[in-house]
Amino acid sequence: MGLVEEQDTVITRPGIDPTTAVGKPPLPPLRHKTVHLGELTLEKDVPVTLRDGVRIYLDIYRPAMSSAPLPVLLAWGPYGKHNTKDHLWPPAGLEDGWISEHTGFEAPDPAYWCAHGYAVACADPRGMWNCEGEGRHNGPQEARDVYDTVEWLGEAGWSNGRVGMLGVSYLAGSQFIAAAMQPPSLKAISPWECFTDWYREFAYHGGIQETGFIPRASQNMGYSRTRTEDTQANIEARPLMSDYYRDKYPPLEEIRVPAYVVGSWSDHGLHTRGTLEAFARIASEEKWLEVHGQKKWRYFYHPESVERQRQFFDHYLLDAGPGPHDWPRVTVEVRDTGDRYTHRSDVSWPVPDSAAVRLHLDPAAGNLAEDRPAESDLWVDPTTGQLDAGYTFQTDTDVVGPMRLRLWLETDTATDADVFVAVRKFTADGEEVRFPFNALFEDGPVALGWLRASHRSLDEHASSELRPVHPHDAEEPLTPGVPVPLEIEIWPSGTRFHAGERLHLTVLGHDFVERPADLSSPVIRHTDIRNSGRWHIHSGVQHDSYLSVPMVPAARTD
Repeated sequence: MGLVEEQDTVITRPGIDPTTAVGKPPLPPLRHKTVHLGELTLEKDVPVTLRDGVRIYLDIYRPAMSSAPLPVLLAWGPYGKHNTKDHLWPPAGLEDGWISEHTGFEAPDPAYWCAHGYAVACADPRGMWNCEGEGRHNGPQEARDVYDTVEWLGEAGWSNGRVGMLGVSYLAGSQFIAAAMQPPSLKAISPWECFTDWYREFAYHGGIQETGFIPRASQNMGYSRTRTEDTQANIEARPLMSDYYRDKYPPLEEIRVPAYVVGSWSDHGLHTRGTLEAFARIASEEKWLEVHGQKKWRYFYHPESVERQRQFFDHYLLDAGPGPHDWPRVTVEVRDTGDRYTHRSDVSWPVPDSAAVRLHLDPAAGNLAEDRPAESDLWVDPTTGQLDAGYTFQTDTDVVGPMRLRLWLETDTATDADVFVAVRKFTADGEEVRFPFNALFEDGPVALGWLRASHRSLDEHASSELRPVHPHDAEEPLTPGVPVPLEIEIWPSGTRFHAGERLHLTVLGHDFVERPADLSSPVIRHTDIRNSGRWHIHSGVQHDSYLSVPMVPAARTD
């Protein structure tokens, strides 16, 4: 499909029959009714009329015996409010009893929250499932719709006028969208892990199209009795940054509501970068950041995490308890192994450039060092080979934050190159340490980065020592035989390296972790790759290739 000239023209498609959704419970007929579920009352298919007359539908859970005005938690996502289960996939790591059968995908559990004096409203967005209108994947229309829904809930006769939002992924992104619109009834948000830059974090990593998760996301947006946005087709039609991507979120700087933001090091290729960017950009005076390195669904539903969520919302929606005011502003988990880690609250976010240490690359010797080498080079076949280089720590050190790789690269015949980067950890005995990764897996590296060489142009004003920013608005082909510097962003991480352990840099021409496509899991893939011929990697005085690493002395182990 060719480029779309009118960037505000969204490609749509006929909806997929919502009664045929694979892997979800059968869609019940649209009918407004009340169902008694023991200690819960469920009001199904509650119509909400939006400002343009379109009706969407909510399922609202309330405590069965309560007559007091209730605060409301809104879960806004496309997965179907009827799609409730008491479990997730076994690799997600949830334990029996953590969630009830009424829990929507990535949403708060109504059984828990209603037992503590809340109502939980689960919304099907415009054009999804049984709702009227045409579906849109984020963007201005959804921003208006979620604003209207928040205000409808705040004005409901059974509501205390205070609405909060809680959830993971899409259910987190909708919080950023809602909060930037500043609906008066929205009093607090707790977004857990979501991308906030559609181009750089979701559609194109370093300018390289993501082809594993996008089809799954597009399918999830397709169940409709009308029409919906064709997410995959829109992304394929727009390989460069455009207003289509920019308009998906309102300015995050407009967010002023109290926010408990939770991100992870373990969701590279999807949520890590965006969640941390959002925390840095939102203007809320009362905001807290927690970063973990575990599997995201296990961490969200872990009983200790749910208690922290309630402590936060009790304060802002019920005027109960101290809330988060005695919490550190920033808490990060520094991973030693997949199941051993330290919590630090003395690291600021964003991490300042003063923490950066440049490790210069000697590609021929396979080393990284603080001293710049003499001229050194290495030829690599990007389809079958790779560059490996390492740095051995002399003292215990925590690496916390993003990294930047400056790599001088020349091709022998190709006019473009897709460069994939993995930062890894090896013990003093030479054994690699792998970490939780993409919600269901345990074989991730420390961190990942990507760049298509023709997208190497820099936004100098937005870039820093630890993070290059590329505008991605044009392509500049390579000239074979001419080396050029590539500034490659490596997504943030938090890792403990003990004395004698090795930080290992791997540069290759394809995904570091390769898996087959699987629409039932969050597999990140890149299959539309432009590599051919050989790469010639340079370093030294004339070609200063280096890895900029944020280092702080290791903290006490918990």
